[in-house]
Amino acid sequence: MDAARILAHNSKGAAQRADTGQTCPTSGLAGWVIKLKHPSNREFFAYWDKARGTSMAPDRSSLAPEPVRSLLGDIFVLAYDPAAGYPFRVAGTRICARLGRDVKGESFSALFTGEAHQEIEDLLGIVAEETMPTVAGVTAATSEGGLVHFELLLLPFSHRAHTPLSLTGQMASLTDAPGTLTRFGLTSWRHLEPEMQPRGPRILRKMEIARGFMVYEGLR
Repeated sequence: MDAARILAHNSKGAAQRADTGQTCPTSGLAGWVIKLKHPSNREFFAYWDKARGTSMAPDRSSLAPEPVRSLLGDIFVLAYDPAAGYPFRVAGTRICARLGRDVKGESFSALFTGEAHQEIEDLLGIVAEETMPTVAGVTAATSEGGLVHFELLLLPFSHRAHTPLSLTGQMASLTDAPGTLTRFGLTSWRHLEPEMQPRGPRILRKMEIARGFMVYEGLR
């Protein structure tokens, strides 16, 4: 599927935003934009933040491809399906090119190896279930023996009754090396909210994966 359809799906229903009963503690998180290292991630985060208004996250139908058309090659949408490894519903053309194949329907978490596999699954669950935007430092080996560093932006959509849960994001390259990507690793991550809101025991248990990762350092 072309990446332009990531945000176009149901875009005519943009005015029908879900009422989740949750509001964002501030009018936006503009201060966090500057903490993102890659300009593409800053741009996509700012668009997502504007689209959600005072809600915890925007409805998927409130995002359209035109304002971020230049970013679509690195944008993806994942289905909230832990049993299937959070499969790609849509993947941008640059993502597919770097992976050497069309990855629609494939598991996103399967890209990560070792301990990072479970860590990224836990992190994706937090983003989707707790509507918590997150940035992570990611590495990937290449088929030519190189190593590429990425800034991975993960952004939730609002929860709507009778609608499958999903999340979006962008994989912005901080370095480059020839070859297709393989063996992804997670180096650090940080939630993008000005103040940690009260969380129940379940989310606090899941956040135990943060040990050693909570301070996002990006390329290091």
